[in-house]
Amino acid sequence: MLSLSVLDQSVAVSGRTEDTSIREALALARHCEALGYKRFWCSEHHSHPTIVGSAPEVLMAAIAATTTRIRIGSAGIMLPHYAPLKVAEQFRVLDALAPGRIDLGVGRAPGSDMRTARVLRADPHQSAENFPIQVRELQAWISGIDLPEGHPGRGVTANPTGPTTPDLWMLGSSDYGAQLAAHYGLPYAFAYFITDGQGTEQALDLYRRLYKPSPLNPEPKAVLCVWALAADTEAGAWHHFSGRERWKIDRNKGALGPLPSPAEAALRPYTPAEQFESEKIRRTALVGNGAQVADKLRALADTHGVDELVVITWAHDPTARRRSYELLAKEFF
Repeated sequence: MLSLSVLDQSVAVSGRTEDTSIREALALARHCEALGYKRFWCSEHHSHPTIVGSAPEVLMAAIAATTTRIRIGSAGIMLPHYAPLKVAEQFRVLDALAPGRIDLGVGRAPGSDMRTARVLRADPHQSAENFPIQVRELQAWISGIDLPEGHPGRGVTANPTGPTTPDLWMLGSSDYGAQLAAHYGLPYAFAYFITDGQGTEQALDLYRRLYKPSPLNPEPKAVLCVWALAADTEAGAWHHFSGRERWKIDRNKGALGPLPSPAEAALRPYTPAEQFESEKIRRTALVGNGAQVADKLRALADTHGVDELVVITWAHDPTARRRSYELLAKEFF
């Protein structure tokens, strides 16, 4: 049976201030909990013109205070920016606020441009090359297992401790994350929406083939994070998708900004080259009415042998976004 979860990216939209996107994430989390979704994950980006959620751990605390059942997670914490002990402490506090409901997804990417990444890192020598070591330290501090003899962090505890612990996830969009997740015995979330599906089969095969069982995760567990949008009619879905499509075509040319509305997108007709790109995007887009999108999601899950999908939906109109999640819930729950 296929489970559905949610990834919210705190997308800035034209005509509204960026802080609105953060408050809409809170409202969406409550909505998706009521609909029966399994998880609600928040992303981390910095100095980004479109994606304005810069502190998922803060947003998660607010969500924890206003929900009771749904799992809450980061997708993810960009670990090279931070000290693993501090991340462990933050997520231990979150687990105290919502016991047994916290997912800690970590990634190696900067979530920003490299200039911003350099500013974020207190230690200029800190880099993504240390990521495997950081993950090992974080894994120990989150689970309450001491670090090896001789490690400078041996004997240090990430407080508060309690009867439950956050679930550590590895995020990735390449073979690197898949292999690291397999080596450490962690669940793995593949960012299908970033690669447009490219590399999915190879990454999942590597993950499953190289997987080393761990005490908390004796079997490999993989999910796909996918972009999808449903509406009451197929035409309505393509209408709401047009803003995202215009944004994506602009992004591919290096132009980033808030998500435009369908009306704004309609004022900018495509050039012949852009029309060709639009047709290519639409051939694989998970867009349609509820039944159409549900069928596409089931086929995708079957193809890659996963039992959970994490759905991202962008729409300029927050009502349309909530409706999309409603329609998918009706199909799956």
